[in-house]
Amino acid sequence: MRSLVKNCRQFSRATGGVAAIEFAAVLPVMAIIFLASFDGGRAIAAYMKVRSATYALASITNQYATIASTDMTAILGATSVVMAPYNSSTPVVTVSQIEITSASAATVEWSASQGGTARTVVPSLPTALKTSSTYPIYLIFAEVSYTYTPLFGFFGSGGLTFSDNLYVTPRSVSCVVYTPQSSTC
Repeated sequence: MRSLVKNCRQFSRATGGVAAIEFAAVLPVMAIIFLASFDGGRAIAAYMKVRSATYALASITNQYATIASTDMTAILGATSVVMAPYNSSTPVVTVSQIEITSASAATVEWSASQGGTARTVVPSLPTALKTSSTYPIYLIFAEVSYTYTPLFGFFGSGGLTFSDNLYVTPRSVSCVVYTPQSSTC
């Protein structure tokens, strides 16, 4: 009995394997935190790419006075270049010109899309435009949507869909003519 008590005392004072046991207990939690933060960082970077692609789409489109079909294909394709290296799935890209004729009337003059459907319904307009005294007003409306798939799956199994949209005015003309869909403004 005496040797049993002696062995128990020696065991309770031993500290040789405590660090290894603590490390083994903490390692899975730390690995999950590391991988989740890696996925989170990539998700934030992908969202910033979507924002940049929307800005690029709008700013390229509003520089034209007249856009031909080949030009529109190049404009819409430019978003994939901006989205690199996050282009495992093609982003849905839509650009439209909205004509506002009064405080309560607006129409989609033309619209083009890559990977989606061209817009036929006018989106909600900024309220500042409804009080304008000079009509018609033409706006370029750029939209980009992208589904980001995490590497490690910590944000769900279906991925995250990021989207952004932006209104701009044409730069050098009052409206942009897209030849397949509109002849004049």
